[in-house]
Amino acid sequence: MKTSAARSESFAAIRRRNLAQAGARTGRATASPDHAELLGLSEAELTPAVQAALVALTIELEDLRGEARQLKTRLAEAEAAADQDPLTSARNRRAFVRELRRAAAFAQRYGQPASLVYFDLDDLKAINDRFGHAAGDAALKAVADRLSTHVRQSDVVGRMGGDEFAVLLEQADLAVAEAKAETLARLVCAEPVRAGEWLAPLRLSWGACQIDPAKDPESVIAAADAAMFAMKRVRATAA
Repeated sequence: MKTSAARSESFAAIRRRNLAQAGARTGRATASPDHAELLGLSEAELTPAVQAALVALTIELEDLRGEARQLKTRLAEAEAAADQDPLTSARNRRAFVRELRRAAAFAQRYGQPASLVYFDLDDLKAINDRFGHAAGDAALKAVADRLSTHVRQSDVVGRMGGDEFAVLLEQADLAVAEAKAETLARLVCAEPVRAGEWLAPLRLSWGACQIDPAKDPESVIAAADAAMFAMKRVRATAA
């Protein structure tokens, strides 16, 4: 079978030809004998055209590295956006569950407690009905912002959907989590949210549970959610 000229040409020959062609186009800079050794060229083959081609390839490589860094930055930004609730900028449920799983693994490995507090913004429907949905959105944003302001950097705030939020407290047992939840509820509800000419009051119900590493994240969330509804029932009975 007849072999084409392109296939019969050795890879080294093709490489040298391409380098020389690129060097003829750039016509600048020089390359060292180390470059020749790296490419399998003799010093005699390191002609000015080849030297210029090597420099051109180095510049191209730096450009590619820059593009790779930009791509890495854009990917990180995209991942961060994918983890955020679009309204409040708190972690969305998917991202929060991932953090909860990480905290459980850490607690199991190092024996450090961690807890989950589940919050519900009471009467969101009443806020929407009386002041409009823009006021309801403002109330949700205020809850997320105020929770984030009053927790540690190591803690995680998430919007679990609708009017429900969760806070992951690192190195906190149940007693610490309950005390923190009480403080957070008071701070979040200390001031109403402005809705046009009106002020919409806020009220939170909450429930807390210490994370059991043996349980899956959804079971931990369900336990904290159940504790939150127990508080709602107590309040309803008292009223």
